[in-house]
Amino acid sequence: MPQKLTWIDEELQNLQESGLYNKIRTLSSPQGAWLVVDGKRVLNFCSNNYLGLANHPRVVAAAQEAMAQYGVGPGAVRTIAGTMDLHLQLEKRMAAFKRVEDAITFQSGFTANTGTIPALVGKGDMIFSDELNHASIIDGCRLSGATITRYAHADSASLEAAIGEHKGTYRRGLIITDGVFSMDGDFPPLDKIVEVAESHDLMLMVDDAHGEGVLGEGGRGIVDHFKLHGRVDVEVGTFSKAFGVVGGVVAGNARIIEWLRQRGRPFLFSSAVTVPDVAATLASVDILEESTALVDKLWSNASFFKREMQALGFDTGKSMTPITPVMLGEVTLAREFSRRLYAENVFAMALGYPTVPVGLARIRVMISATHTDADLEQALQAFAKVGKDLGVIA
Repeated sequence: MPQKLTWIDEELQNLQESGLYNKIRTLSSPQGAWLVVDGKRVLNFCSNNYLGLANHPRVVAAAQEAMAQYGVGPGAVRTIAGTMDLHLQLEKRMAAFKRVEDAITFQSGFTANTGTIPALVGKGDMIFSDELNHASIIDGCRLSGATITRYAHADSASLEAAIGEHKGTYRRGLIITDGVFSMDGDFPPLDKIVEVAESHDLMLMVDDAHGEGVLGEGGRGIVDHFKLHGRVDVEVGTFSKAFGVVGGVVAGNARIIEWLRQRGRPFLFSSAVTVPDVAATLASVDILEESTALVDKLWSNASFFKREMQALGFDTGKSMTPITPVMLGEVTLAREFSRRLYAENVFAMALGYPTVPVGLARIRVMISATHTDADLEQALQAFAKVGKDLGVIA
């Protein structure tokens, strides 16, 4: 028998023995506060469905109506025969929602990053990247061929020092930061980072995947939160979290958006976002623009849950958003904690290396506007029971 793939068997065995093997659970219900996971009905604290839009009746109906009119797939890339009027409507709406000059859609937030970064910088250029930036940013930076310099997490002084150290060694410079960091739930001092970017005439890009629908007026994101409209060149977002659908968007300076239409490789070489996704996202934008009620409920739920978890004695890290990490340290403890929560009908997955650094394993609780007060109380009781049984809290 050929031996060319035995290394995979060995690596998978190593993952299992070290407790790092990822067991993928299966859902058989719509997203919501409750899910059917591996055949069991459980309280959901894993999804990025912040506002409950993934199964909102208006969002579902919009997708169905659009399919009846346009079909399902676009059948081509945007630059050949895949641009439908729905795509243009969504891009116009997103530019208005984000209060920027223009916007362009991609197939996902991941492809938005990997398409945008190489279009803006390349060999001979420099990227200044927050050390905790998302994997899609890291991959986009590597694809660009530009030199990558990391600065200390959310630290504008470290960024300033890194720029000074490399002054005169590159052609173009690009600063990149997440808007909300998905593992810790914190966000950077964007006002200070903008000042650094402007003082050195560098492009600034923010990946606001976990900020849209969460921060800012009616969920307009971190740039709106800091009132920095027009001062951030590129805002990357995703429709797969608070918007409840799937797809990516890049919003910002009109010249950059036009350049991405010409040189953004996923835009040029991969089929357009599907009809139901575009229509559903438009419905989500409608809902967000009509009322802040869902965003307000999200924050109310998050504040209550975080406060009560801290009162129980849990370490919720440095979260500043509804993302609530329950810090446990070792991945074996985190996985056992998650397993016992599941036995208590609470679905909250453990996260360990390489998603987070070694020794910083956690349960990442994702709060939603769809959680009721009773849901949150039930979850708190389960966390308290498991935490005491495992000696995490007294």
